[in-house]
Amino acid sequence: MASRRALERRLAALRGFEAPRVELEQYPTPADLAASLLHLADLLGDLDRPVVDLGAGTGVLALGAALRSPPRVVGVERDRDALETARANERRLGAPVAVDWVQGDATRPPLAIEAATVVMNPPFGAQRSRRHADRAFLEAAAGLGAVSYSVHNAGSRAFVEALARDHGGRVTRTFGATLDLDRQFPFHDRDRAELPVEVYRIEWP
Repeated sequence: MASRRALERRLAALRGFEAPRVELEQYPTPADLAASLLHLADLLGDLDRPVVDLGAGTGVLALGAALRSPPRVVGVERDRDALETARANERRLGAPVAVDWVQGDATRPPLAIEAATVVMNPPFGAQRSRRHADRAFLEAAAGLGAVSYSVHNAGSRAFVEALARDHGGRVTRTFGATLDLDRQFPFHDRDRAELPVEVYRIEWP
C-alpha cells in the first residue's frame, strides 16, 4: 500500500476547475483531504469493492481511488466541462484502473451497481436556497453503497447521523479537516479562506 503522503503528491498534480460554477458549488477537493479520505478507505478494506464518486468534479477522488486498484471505479458528474478536465487528469495520472466517467445527476445516478464504496465531496448548500444540498447525495449513497465517505461542513454530525439512521445506516468513523479555498467567485472577500469540514464514513444496510 502506497503511503498517504505519496498519494497526496500525485493528486496535487491534477488540474482543478477551469471555470467553476457557483450554482453547482464547484470547489476543488484538496489533495491532502482526498488522500486522507482514500487512505482510510484503503486501510479499512473499502477499496476492495467497486468505487463510485458522486459529483466527481475534476476527478480527484475517483482517480485517487483508481490508484489503489479497486475492481472498478465510476465517476458521476453533471458538468461536461468538469468531466473533460477529469478525463485529462486521468491521462496525466496513468492510474492502473480506468475510470468510467458518466455524465448525469449524481443525486439520481444512472447506475446498476450495488454494494459499492461511495466517495464524495458534495455541495454543502451554502446558498440559502440550497440548504442541505448534501442530503440528496447521502440518500443516493444509501441506495448504492455498502459504505460511503463524504465531506460536510463542520457541525454536521447530528444531521448526518440522523439521515443515516433514517436509511438504516450508521456513522462508524469521522475526522475533521480543513478546506483551503482560493478566491474564485465574485462574492469572496478574501484571497484565501480555511473552511473547517468533517469527513464521515457510513455503513449502509
